[in-house]
Amino acid sequence: QVQLVESGGGLVQAGGSLRLSCAASGDTICISAMGWYRQAPGKERELVAAITSGGITVYADSVKGRFATTRDNAKNTVYLLMNSLKPEDTAVYYCNAHCRVVGGPENDYWGQGTQVTVSS
Repeated sequence: QVQLVESGGGLVQAGGSLRLSCAASGDTICISAMGWYRQAPGKERELVAAITSGGITVYADSVKGRFATTRDNAKNTVYLLMNSLKPEDTAVYYCNAHCRVVGGPENDYWGQGTQVTVSS
């Protein structure tokens, strides 16, 4: 079992910045990758950014050059650094952890979500 607790959301003006944090606890050894997803009203949940245990990152085209995700393994925490925010970034952001056991099952765990609202 892995628990994810998110923080850092809020209301910002266009062009501003926010940093989201996601702290993992429990059986964190299983985590092979962590990612950030977002869901806006009336839209499907989409991948924003992800980082593997090896440090490889991927980003949605819409956030490339503006967002960055990092991990602090000592603190079991992943961050999403969001710069040059746009109104279209407004969404609920969810932290995800993908867990695996070698030769065993895989599971996904989710944070509670944090609202990011970007005003014009």
